[in-house]
Amino acid sequence: MLTAVTREFPKSNCVKLRNMKCLGCKVDKLSKEFPSVTILDSCYHPPLHCFRCLIKVVEQQKKCPHSICQAEVPANCERLKEFQATVNRLFAEYTSTSTVDYTTAAGGASGGVKVVSVVMMNGESISLSYNPNTTIHQIKLQIQKQLHHNVEKQRLIYNEVELKTYTDSGQLATMGDYGVQPHSTIHLIIMLYAIPEHFNHVIFDLFWGYPSHGCDYLDASCLLFSGSSFVAVIDYDDTSYHSGVIHHSGDVMDAVRRQGHHTINVKLKEIPKHVTHLFFTLSAWDSPNISKYPNPSLRFFEASNKSKQLCRDQMSHAAYSQAIVMCSVSRKTGVWKIDSLGTLSRGNAKNYEPLKDTIRKLIQQGV
Repeated sequence: MLTAVTREFPKSNCVKLRNMKCLGCKVDKLSKEFPSVTILDSCYHPPLHCFRCLIKVVEQQKKCPHSICQAEVPANCERLKEFQATVNRLFAEYTSTSTVDYTTAAGGASGGVKVVSVVMMNGESISLSYNPNTTIHQIKLQIQKQLHHNVEKQRLIYNEVELKTYTDSGQLATMGDYGVQPHSTIHLIIMLYAIPEHFNHVIFDLFWGYPSHGCDYLDASCLLFSGSSFVAVIDYDDTSYHSGVIHHSGDVMDAVRRQGHHTINVKLKEIPKHVTHLFFTLSAWDSPNISKYPNPSLRFFEASNKSKQLCRDQMSHAAYSQAIVMCSVSRKTGVWKIDSLGTLSRGNAKNYEPLKDTIRKLIQQGV
């Protein structure tokens, strides 16, 4: 049974970091080989690099190693010293159990292997052998094989330019045609759905599972941008934009399925022309992160046929983040498209500024 409810805010909750694969060297490691926090408090992503990879990148580049952050790290960073001290304490264990050449595994210069990294907006990545004659189509086929995203759904962005499959002359485009360099990063955006031109009234249903005890809340918000300029936010507190062109339902709780919902109705044809992007986010209000809310998800419907789900996206990696940018809806060449993002961020409905900064970076990267 769906019911609208009066909000009572949850208490804070923390979780332990689980075992994972390092985003740098791609090696499966124990949780003790990862820091429990990011190198800087301003970093808006989970700590996905092992101690060794993080220290190496920071010492060489003076930046956070995460591809969608790369915040500058000061030379006197106390946290870096703490991380190095931790590695020193664990060094004996590492030398007796590890046979990995971290430089080679990361595609470093001493290994002599030229690679490019393909990184999704949620931080998931793969490394591919670099050859300037490799076609964009071949890259997309490798992505389809390894990450299981259809070629037709992929958008590849390098230096803010989309890598098209074909050149203007109709030939298969290559990495060399776009000046892609070895040991660089190509960003991967996955299109969830191309909205037909005749659609107007559509529904975005953002929902989450209840925590193990009780009934608790996340905040779904819709942030509007014109290019990289913020326009407005629609959330549980400010539920309408432009006389109802976008409308927020407020908290709707499903006690039977143990799910919380925020439904956002959008009339696409009535959105002002200067609005280029809609970003849909979920964020924690009182909790430091959204770990206790299982499976934050998104469903999309055309309002005249609510029984037919047109696309769905589900996030499983949001535990270490205060917020997550679920998807973007943008119009390029006049057609609205929904792109899956899953980008982690700081910020919430109390303070949208960190989320705005995250979104601006996404737009700069080609979203």
